[in-house]
Amino acid sequence: MDYRIIKSPSKGTLDILMRRKGSPNSVYPEDVSAIGLVQGKLIDMVVASDVAEKAVGVWVEDIRGSCPQNMIMLAIFGDTASVEAAMAQIKVRLEERKDIC
Repeated sequence: MDYRIIKSPSKGTLDILMRRKGSPNSVYPEDVSAIGLVQGKLIDMVVASDVAEKAVGVWVEDIRGSCPQNMIMLAIFGDTASVEAAMAQIKVRLEERKDIC
């Protein structure tokens, strides 16, 4: 899996993500000071979304792409501290899962 955090995203970056998001009925994020990006297999991304939303007050969207390996990307929107906490929790939980298998 790949992880990245964009702090203080530009309007252009937000526009790119809004055009590529999977759900058409979501509202445009207003007070976003950071975006966490997580890319991986679908099963891991569903778990990552659940972990992020349960851990802190963030908003998660799936981001469409054209990756032939069936990888998907999540964008995690929120304030910087919340996005960092969500990303850290995702890493911990998905690493724990690897130890079980």
